[in-house]
Amino acid sequence: MLVPLYVHPDVDPAAWRALERAAARLYGVVVNVADGPGSSGPDGAFAAAAGRLRAAGVRLLGYVDTDYATRPVQDAARDVARHREWYGVAGVFFDRAAAGRDRLPYYRRLERAARRGGARTVVLNPGVHPDPAYTSVGDLLVTYEGSWADYTAAAVPGWTAAHSPARFCHLVYGVPGGAAARAVARTASARGAAVHCAVPGTPPNPWQHVPGATAEAA
Repeated sequence: MLVPLYVHPDVDPAAWRALERAAARLYGVVVNVADGPGSSGPDGAFAAAAGRLRAAGVRLLGYVDTDYATRPVQDAARDVARHREWYGVAGVFFDRAAAGRDRLPYYRRLERAARRGGARTVVLNPGVHPDPAYTSVGDLLVTYEGSWADYTAAAVPGWTAAHSPARFCHLVYGVPGGAAARAVARTASARGAAVHCAVPGTPPNPWQHVPGATAEAA
């Protein structure tokens, strides 16, 4: 599972501890302090939580907003560097990514900047299936982010079958309970996505909750 946990460790310490106990089941955890790393230095509680997750063997990904390819590359690269310096992340989670082929050069520049800044794992989150050429960028593409109600009827384009399931991730919110969370895992696998996350929360911030399946396992 790839878990975007967007809640402060002081607000819900149990959620962060649950991820430590579920470390073996995780692809990674997205660290998001303030829609990015923040601007005034490291947050002590986040730094401590990140340290415990690293010690448990969890890969950490720093949250970086790309604003659909309108944010200056140098600003996004600065966030990558701050995440690495302040929270010891091993990679980056580029959120609000564009999906059109015309924006692909932007993400190629961004990936190169992130790699130079020490990112070993690059995840891109358009939240939909982008142009197939996006498979040339990064290590993992989030090709679905949305509600459980919509996920049950979501379609998968045929081009994805030519790529390893390890390249794709589905993030699903509004998932009502453990049985449905297990159904998300089965559905993601059947649709060619080896990585997923299923949480019970709903907008405006569904990602402040631990995934149901993780909570059960923990």
